[in-house]
Amino acid sequence: MPVAKHIKELMSSSSFIRKMFEEGIQMKARYGNDNVYDFSIGNPDLEPPAGVKNAIRKLAGLDEPGMHGYMPNAGYQFAREAMAAKTSAEQGVKVGFEHIVMGVGAAGALNSVMKAVLSPGDEVLVPAPYFPEYNHYVANHGGKVVPVPVKPDFSPDVEALSAAANEKTAALIINSPNNPSGKIYSESDIRSIAAFLQAHKEKTGRAILLVADEPYRSIVYGNKKVSPVFPFWPETVIVTSFAKNLSLPGERIGYTAVNPAAEDCGELVDAVVFATRVLGYVNAPAFFQRVIADSWDAPVDYSLYARRREALSNILKEAGIDFAEPDGAFYLFCRVPEPGKKENASYAGNDKAFCDHLKKYRILGVPGSGFCGPGWIRLAYCVSPQTINGSAGAFKEAVLNW
Repeated sequence: MPVAKHIKELMSSSSFIRKMFEEGIQMKARYGNDNVYDFSIGNPDLEPPAGVKNAIRKLAGLDEPGMHGYMPNAGYQFAREAMAAKTSAEQGVKVGFEHIVMGVGAAGALNSVMKAVLSPGDEVLVPAPYFPEYNHYVANHGGKVVPVPVKPDFSPDVEALSAAANEKTAALIINSPNNPSGKIYSESDIRSIAAFLQAHKEKTGRAILLVADEPYRSIVYGNKKVSPVFPFWPETVIVTSFAKNLSLPGERIGYTAVNPAAEDCGELVDAVVFATRVLGYVNAPAFFQRVIADSWDAPVDYSLYARRREALSNILKEAGIDFAEPDGAFYLFCRVPEPGKKENASYAGNDKAFCDHLKKYRILGVPGSGFCGPGWIRLAYCVSPQTINGSAGAFKEAVLNW
């Protein structure tokens, strides 16, 4: 059976992240794990915290009839209640379980939201650079991503957002801390976005849904805070997961929280529940709904990521690679250095060429073009200290020969 033409085209331009990750597996088989410096994918190298592991052991030993069966598509009420308590604390707004839909990771939750709100031809604004899978999640449901430039410090440019918005604009996705830049949007940023959204609604009569994608919310540095969004704009949903903060990316557990102040809030929740079912997810994994309800607030030592950030930052400074100082998450977004070799002069600012060059030294990074951030590369430092420390000589040699 031939593959659909548009799927072939999408596959050919699919995620740079996954391509580099898979190439890294091949390189490690060839050279050995210790001789390949793989910074390609945000796959947490920290183990899940003790509280999560204890919950898994405890719950695995239960013998309750039906505990692995179907439940309401929105998830178990006890799991939704736990996520409502979490969201209430983060947002400073009372959120009930009826505003929560358990999801198959943040990606499943975001697809369910897009399915619920997009009509064919709708547009979704996204400050660039951004996680490239947004393009597919929006296109899956008939929409189109409109990348919007940010300010030089990677904070949102509200004037640019206003200029990009029109009657077809259905949603705005923000990601704080941001992948790939690590930027945290301040409360002032969120207030400015809300003012733009209000002005747009008054101008066009259409309310833009603000979608806050927050899987990195807990991973912050220097006592930084991730601003709430619910208090500032009623038409807001949060999609998130426990992939990054609890190191559970393979368990695919997350949720959607709908702002109780949203107009037709109940209808939006029902639409997300319906979308979860018809997209084939049916419901979030039963066992891990129980695990997360029991252990979502397990303490985690994120200082390990802070030390990795410092170590890789020092290596890049020594090598002569500039980068944006991240407020959170676990990525360094690095500017492609100016070529020092005459034969590479034509590659100035070429992130794909620089990533190919790094591969000669067994360093794997991701071109910024894949994030709508040409001229930059992303390095994920959620890797072992051995990988980071071992890469120092390779980075120096790579830049010297660039």
